[in-house]
Amino acid sequence: MQSLWMIVASFLFACMGVCVKLAAATHSVAEITFWRSFVALLLLFVLVRVRGVTLATPHWRWHLTRGVVGYTALFGYFYAIALLPLATAVTLNYTSAIFLALYLALTGLRLRPGMLLALALGLLGVALLLRPSLHPEQLWGGVIGLASGAVAAMAYFSVRELGRRGESEVRTVFYFSLVATLCSLLWLLFSDMHLPDLRSGLLLLGVGVFAALAQLAMTRAYVRGKTLVSAALAYSTVIFSSLAGLLFWGETLPSSAWAGIVLIILSGVGATHFSRAKG
Repeated sequence: MQSLWMIVASFLFACMGVCVKLAAATHSVAEITFWRSFVALLLLFVLVRVRGVTLATPHWRWHLTRGVVGYTALFGYFYAIALLPLATAVTLNYTSAIFLALYLALTGLRLRPGMLLALALGLLGVALLLRPSLHPEQLWGGVIGLASGAVAAMAYFSVRELGRRGESEVRTVFYFSLVATLCSLLWLLFSDMHLPDLRSGLLLLGVGVFAALAQLAMTRAYVRGKTLVSAALAYSTVIFSSLAGLLFWGETLPSSAWAGIVLIILSGVGATHFSRAKG
């Protein structure tokens, strides 16, 4: 089943998050975002050449929108990872399914009772997750993490539309990496950049490699699998990330925060289901 590619993507995204958090000790979020995008771009260019995929596309406006919005969400996500427990940052970013349902409602989708319940669960989950698990100095990271979820929803909408237009996952991820690389390079022109040493270089390489492979697996799951199943399986990233946080940093969350995570997952799955329902 093609949707099972999302489990692969979730594990790879969790690995990427570990590398981001470790690299944040020596590099800025802007630098990490650049290297993530640039390394992924190089890998995807090789993949494009090997597979003989043409880069010509009539959907360049969608690619440009997806790239700029995706870069903004990515930067916010990495910023949150640097400041918050890994599972918390990941969960806040995964509120994207809730925000996507809201965006669809603004385009004319009728909010059925089930959708309203899903959104209410999501809001309650966010409140439970943020209040007990964040120290005052981490509040800004929580706000940015939540904002990254809102912006990521716009990017996922673009991915879905590109898939409906018959765009291949390789070309979709390639153009995202290209636009993100250019955006982050522009950012770095106005900030400091540090040359990586062996350890940080391997971490930055890991960020890019894991990200590129995860993007390919995620795009395949959404384009070729069932959207609802893929969206549900995507939350396994939270599980992988919580295990990684416990293993590498001894991060533990209170029971109320875990209750918030469960509510956000249920809300995201429910929102995805009802946003696909007619009426």
